[in-house]
Amino acid sequence: MPRYTPPLRDQTFVLHELLNVMDTYQAMPAHASLDADTINQVVEASGTFCAEVLFPLNQSGDQEGCHFDPATHAVTTPKGFKAAWDSFCAAGWPSLHADPQFGGQGLPALLQNVFFEMQYSTNQAWAMYPGLTSGAYECLHAHGTPEQKQLYLPKLVSGEWTGTMCLTEAHCGTDLGLIRTRAVPKDDGTYALTGSKIFISSGEHDLSKNIVHLVLAKLPGAPEGTKGISLFLVPKFVPDANGDAGERNGIFCTGIEHKMGIHANSTCQITMEDATGYLVAEPNKGLNAMFVMMNGARLGVGMQGLGLTEVAYQNAAAYAKDRRQGRALSESARADQSADPIIVHPDVRKMLLTARAYAEGGRAFGYWVALEYDKSLHHPDESVRKTSSALVGLMTPIVKAFMTDNGFQCASTCLQVFGGHGYIREWGMEQYVRDARINMIYEGTNTIQALDLLGRKVLRDNGATLRAFGEQVRAFVEEHGADEAMNEFITPLADLGDKLTKLTMEIGMKAMQNPDEVGAAAVDYLRVVGHLVYAYFWARMARIALDKESTGDPFYRAKLATARFYFARLLPETATHIRAARSGAAVLTALDADLF
Repeated sequence: MPRYTPPLRDQTFVLHELLNVMDTYQAMPAHASLDADTINQVVEASGTFCAEVLFPLNQSGDQEGCHFDPATHAVTTPKGFKAAWDSFCAAGWPSLHADPQFGGQGLPALLQNVFFEMQYSTNQAWAMYPGLTSGAYECLHAHGTPEQKQLYLPKLVSGEWTGTMCLTEAHCGTDLGLIRTRAVPKDDGTYALTGSKIFISSGEHDLSKNIVHLVLAKLPGAPEGTKGISLFLVPKFVPDANGDAGERNGIFCTGIEHKMGIHANSTCQITMEDATGYLVAEPNKGLNAMFVMMNGARLGVGMQGLGLTEVAYQNAAAYAKDRRQGRALSESARADQSADPIIVHPDVRKMLLTARAYAEGGRAFGYWVALEYDKSLHHPDESVRKTSSALVGLMTPIVKAFMTDNGFQCASTCLQVFGGHGYIREWGMEQYVRDARINMIYEGTNTIQALDLLGRKVLRDNGATLRAFGEQVRAFVEEHGADEAMNEFITPLADLGDKLTKLTMEIGMKAMQNPDEVGAAAVDYLRVVGHLVYAYFWARMARIALDKESTGDPFYRAKLATARFYFARLLPETATHIRAARSGAAVLTALDADLF
């Protein structure tokens, strides 16, 4: 049977020893009263909820899946999901990061991020219901009218109502300019929406009293393409005069997808027939408003990759220490037994350390991005807010793509540790592989994220934001470059920074002549930048571990060993990706399409 223990020791290490979050929050009026004990209590309590309430439902929910009734258009979630949702709401968890003005607790987004990591480790399918609700809240909080906020936000914050985003249509995925859903103005100021959407996560279920759909559609006479997209709030039940769920709206689930993983989340086909909708933000500016939710979702999906990496690692490590098979190539670890535990074998250790390095590196990176997001919202210095906002924008595609690529790789690698038993359902590993695969696809495929990083986030501003991050790396290198004990970390970090600078300039020059050069290099480029970021945080963690190794705490010894593994075994893949990125577009475009 699978197991999970909240990684509290590493989480508090990242929060308090690496990021020193209290120093940052005490500079923000919104969080100045927060103390370390409160942060630790929230993290511990959320871990308990995930381990005790969500984790026991993960395998059973996967096996049962959701149930669709075509006669009523209703979807029923697996056994135990509704009770877990009620417990979640009763404990006040939906309100963790929300604005106190609408019933929220006003805690930092970073704490929400920590909670999300553990939700995704223990039950990704369930966690998507509150995850999308949080995104709908953020979008309406940023772009809703005062009336919309007063009516809908308290319901979303309490968990009484949930949210979704309805973007994709059968004929178009990422290319949202092709959507056909139409919104026709009505005399009462509302709109009648007609059209269909697919792949709508959490689109219909029995957890809440109402579902708030945020729908992209086009108004009559709207400009072609993305410039003509508007955003509408379309509730499952139209609120009555008291603000409660009233009459059934003309928006229905017409089927749920039968898919590879996340079986316990209802991935719906949605049809609208003159459904009543309410305009959010300005006409034809809907995509800009929806990006609040989309970018939040991309950061969340990155945490899904982290969560699955962590739980896969925990299970593989426990199995490797218990399973006896073969003998160590050197001196036997257990001469009194007929075989050694498989953790003595170098390749098993390589697989485990790969997952551990990507989990702990991803945690440091993901939490840092969430801290920068908090600074972008609440820091009293406008210049700091602006810098942090730009950094979050730059890092969002890396969080989404690099962390989910790593998550799928590590889930598969950890399954391999189990050998044939990993392929069997009872151990839970094959579910992690299936669930992890979607994270590389939805919320913009990882190729789209790579194009966003290189084309929009780096080349469009001539690398200014990337250079700003590079200055942080450079300052760290200069501070510790003379320390012989740090040489094994500083030298490769500095070397990769120099190589990335040259690679960026080279691709930028090529792209001026041929835009296809961006598409040809983007995926490899993102992989290189991802490693630069991880190498920076691993070097910082190694510095701390070196300073505290003498305490005798085995945590720091393990941290230092994992850092050394990362730099020796994982970072070198950047050489391959740099060479591939430099190979250019010609080798990809030379073959005529009809010859494929």
